[in-house]
Amino acid sequence: MKKYSPFFLMMIMIFAVIFAACENESDSKAKTANSNTTTTPAPASSSSSPLIADGFKEAPMLTKLVSAGTLKPVTERMPVKEDIMVEKVANEIGKYGGDWKLPWGGPNDRWTVGQPTEEALFRFIKEGSTVEPNVAKSYEVNKDSTEFTIHLRKGMRWSDGQPFTADDVLFYWEHMLTKETFGKKIYDAYYSVDPVTGDKALAKVTKVDDYTFKVTHKYPSVQFLERVAIDNKWFFAPAHFQKTILPEFIGEAKALEIAKQWGFADVKSFLVATGYYYWINPQIPTLRAWVAKNDPNSNQYIMERNPYYWKVDAQGNQLPYMDRIVATKVQDSAQRVLGALAGDYNLLDFDFKDFTVLKENEKKAGYSVLPWTTPNWSSTGLQFNQTIGDPNLRKLFQDIRFREAVSVAVDRKEISEIVTNGLGVPQQASVPEGLVGFQKGWADQWSKFDQQRANQLLDEIGLTKRDKNNFRLHADGSDLTITIIEADTKTGTFLELIKKYFEQIGLKVDLKVVDIGTHNDLKYANKIPVTTENISLVNVAFRPDTLVPLRVLTPWLGSYGLHTSSNGKDGVKPEGDIALILDYWNKVKASATKEEIAKWSNEIIKLHQKNQWLIGYTGPTPKLIVVSNKMGNVPKELVFADEFRSIGHGHPAQFFIK
Repeated sequence: MKKYSPFFLMMIMIFAVIFAACENESDSKAKTANSNTTTTPAPASSSSSPLIADGFKEAPMLTKLVSAGTLKPVTERMPVKEDIMVEKVANEIGKYGGDWKLPWGGPNDRWTVGQPTEEALFRFIKEGSTVEPNVAKSYEVNKDSTEFTIHLRKGMRWSDGQPFTADDVLFYWEHMLTKETFGKKIYDAYYSVDPVTGDKALAKVTKVDDYTFKVTHKYPSVQFLERVAIDNKWFFAPAHFQKTILPEFIGEAKALEIAKQWGFADVKSFLVATGYYYWINPQIPTLRAWVAKNDPNSNQYIMERNPYYWKVDAQGNQLPYMDRIVATKVQDSAQRVLGALAGDYNLLDFDFKDFTVLKENEKKAGYSVLPWTTPNWSSTGLQFNQTIGDPNLRKLFQDIRFREAVSVAVDRKEISEIVTNGLGVPQQASVPEGLVGFQKGWADQWSKFDQQRANQLLDEIGLTKRDKNNFRLHADGSDLTITIIEADTKTGTFLELIKKYFEQIGLKVDLKVVDIGTHNDLKYANKIPVTTENISLVNVAFRPDTLVPLRVLTPWLGSYGLHTSSNGKDGVKPEGDIALILDYWNKVKASATKEEIAKWSNEIIKLHQKNQWLIGYTGPTPKLIVVSNKMGNVPKELVFADEFRSIGHGHPAQFFIK
């Protein structure tokens, strides 16, 4: 089997360079004359530029609308000059026009268009070590990190031309987030923790003036901005629109009537779609570079440039460069590959399993394959739901001997060769070297292929009874089936190998594939016993909720997260080391220094190493970015991570068609 070890070396080198920079970067905040306050103005990429002194330029399609009198001149659609954000381009000033063509799975695949178009209040810098203002212009924070004063951009507008002000922030906070109108609990970022008692306190959000608001914590919240950049990226909503649909303003009966007009059976699902997954709805104004233009249920979904977008390049060209995003509905991952080879798409991402076919057709199809690094713990692995409803399975999955058994029962070398073309190193799921939380020797834990050991462990547990097909039964004699539920077929080869090895030690396996919407529904209903969802995070202190049970998110922690987010009203109460993780997280939250944060974050990681709730079979591989040679300004090297919004980390508004 052909190997591509040079790419593996490249991946490791990129990791080392990027994250060494993260660790060595000093605090870049500029101190003001008041030593109790730190002020961070808009960064160089966000300030006004002398190159735009002669005015702004806009896309030809907008010039036509201005000439026809249906759109205001560009100077009247932008923030005041000193508050316009100047976006740095990756390589060169781009050209207007053209479409970003990509595949998607339909309305339930909303993050495919959501992540790259997202405009957060604060976004992560390229290296990922901290954040910078984005929708926000600047901020000030006091010495003990309890008070954050955030300044917005004067004259900024929603995509329908209505002003965007601090009132939109306060409206979101008071009438949507704290009232949980869109189905999400108040995010953990907004709570601070008493370092002595562990008590949690909700922040207060107040308006200072039309373009300034303040977030005040009772206790220090050192990483508030980074946490908001992940937990609650937008932290605002178009009040003028939401007032026309929220029951608080129009009544339940009218809200239900409108919901049904939109095609929803009830108000609850309607408010989730319009309050959280708002970007796929053409009726809802946004701050994004492209806004929805047609029904997301269409075979081809269109997003078109926002005439009121508030960023320009260094020469005063209003962004984005590309006119539209065109997302074509596909049924499975095979269609994505075929479409890329045929030139139907000009920018999309793939997992490394498709490397061979994509690389072999690179020149012929006229695209480049760019390996972006990932902070994944593994490239192939399984999550066993620790709170699954079936009491026999729950007891089994919670037994550390079972997790060791299903780990050592599999030949990782074969998984590596067949599934990852030899690139994914045969190893355990663990924090990659170079990332915060790396533990020496963890990658080797339970990684040696040893089915004798696996059988011994299963016998010790009490799974000694067998059925007529020689499959193990639960200790009470009932059927024991490991059901793995997936959202698509792309993991098929890996799971067939897993099925083979599990059945060799007497564990019957049932593989099921459902659509992504159903998979999410099952996950939130605690009905997924096993799945392959990966763990991918840069820093547990930034993104805790895949490792810390704060909410329902990751299958392994199941309803532990629901118990936390519901304040103990629902879900399963964490005990033992799961409860200890929450205790350590509260210590992270209560930390007054970055050193304390690092200490307690590391303790959380050590508990994951001890328990190995996440079983991995091969090490991380790069994310493949396939980009047409006719598209410019797409970075060749970057970190592909959910925290950074995946392809969105490359700032797509400055991508262009050559």
